[in-house]
Amino acid sequence: MKSIREECGVFGIHNSRDASALTALGLHSLQHRGQEGCGIVSFDGNNFHSEKRHGLVGDNFTNKDVLKKLPGNFAIGHNRYSTTGETSLRNIQPFFADLYGGGISLAHNGNLTNAITLREKLVKDGAIFRTTSDTETIVQLIAKSNRIKIVDKIIDALFQIQGGFALIFMTNKKLIGVRDPFGIRPLILGKIKNSYVLASETCALDIIGAKFIREIENGEIVVIENNVLKSLKPFPKKKARPCVFEYIYFTRPDSLLRGRTAYEYRKKLGYELAKETENIGDIIIPVPDSGVPASIGFSQYKKKHFELGLIRNHYVGRTFIEPEQNIRSLGVKLKLNANQSAIKNKSVILIDDSLVRGTTCTKIVKMLYDHGVKEVHVRIACPEIKFPDFYGIDMPSKKELLAANKSVEEMRKHIGANSLKFLSIDGMYKALCEESRNKLYPQFTDHYFTGDYPIKPMNINDNNNITQLSFLSGKSTN
Repeated sequence: MKSIREECGVFGIHNSRDASALTALGLHSLQHRGQEGCGIVSFDGNNFHSEKRHGLVGDNFTNKDVLKKLPGNFAIGHNRYSTTGETSLRNIQPFFADLYGGGISLAHNGNLTNAITLREKLVKDGAIFRTTSDTETIVQLIAKSNRIKIVDKIIDALFQIQGGFALIFMTNKKLIGVRDPFGIRPLILGKIKNSYVLASETCALDIIGAKFIREIENGEIVVIENNVLKSLKPFPKKKARPCVFEYIYFTRPDSLLRGRTAYEYRKKLGYELAKETENIGDIIIPVPDSGVPASIGFSQYKKKHFELGLIRNHYVGRTFIEPEQNIRSLGVKLKLNANQSAIKNKSVILIDDSLVRGTTCTKIVKMLYDHGVKEVHVRIACPEIKFPDFYGIDMPSKKELLAANKSVEEMRKHIGANSLKFLSIDGMYKALCEESRNKLYPQFTDHYFTGDYPIKPMNINDNNNITQLSFLSGKSTN
């Protein structure tokens, strides 16, 4: 039921003999965060080595011949889903640049809200850009800094950028991790033997057998050199506002957030949704796979049967879906099919984690009716999404968001369901904080539902779209 796309995944490891192979494994576990492209940069003590590919990690970095091209004990990697910049090899990260004083490589998850303003000034001052990605702006700012030490150059650059970001830098001596002042984008720290690891999620540690140490704090910079970690906090102190969609959707279910798995939080969202739902329906069915945890929590509270009323085909690839219009028009049927024996003549409660445009939901509801369902009651385990994102998530503009343009009743008619209900904002906070909204986290970054942006995007028009970022979309670049 969603048209929200994942952000990006980042991974870095310091002082490990198998740095590139472990980075490839880490990226494999973070594949859900970006599927357009992947890249690894390594350092062997003398030279930096870079390999970038379109597509999935498993299709590109399982080959020993490729990993042989990435020698060294340091490596960083990136999975890309573009939010700014065209889909081309030049925009795949990590980026690398030779600066005065040595080389630097950078992997970035997030989005800069003032990227265009900075880019225009840099170009006016003589900078030459090789990509259309906002990430290169950071590299250019570091290169232009008058500071002497590389960490000071990075800090100088960071004070000029705005937005949500998690960054991993690699120099010829250091691995450096940065999390934005509000902690919008995630970054965690782990360790395998004597080697420190930075990654977007803890599942990237699990796959390599590393131990989770802690989350990088909002506004924190960690500098790792010679197996020693130093923490810096140069930004003015702000209250943490992590992205609520990491809890609702983005983070892999087995990854940890504040000491609990994302799976547990999503079950709690379903539990709270059930509290707010009247006693209707015969059975509960999820939209796979996104709605499964919430459906389990909903079922446990309501003590109603949970059934797999929809079966997902996990082997539908983009190359199969895209080429022919007559194949594309099949739409949701390529990915989902109704389990008729479980749903026929039943009144079903259909649960998913979010409702964005409503296109897929409409097709699913019709499919259920076509297979003999008596009633379809749609329940969404998050509040109505009324506002777009500008911090690294590829989300439809406000004019495309169903809840921004229709009432709940109008949305119900649009998707063809017997009833439609969303989890309340208070219910969401109860599920994620276990206490009242103003306790554990004063507030998440929840602008999707509230319109309360922690960092105001630049040049927003009446539809809450950033007009300034169109130049980075790839539509007007070569």
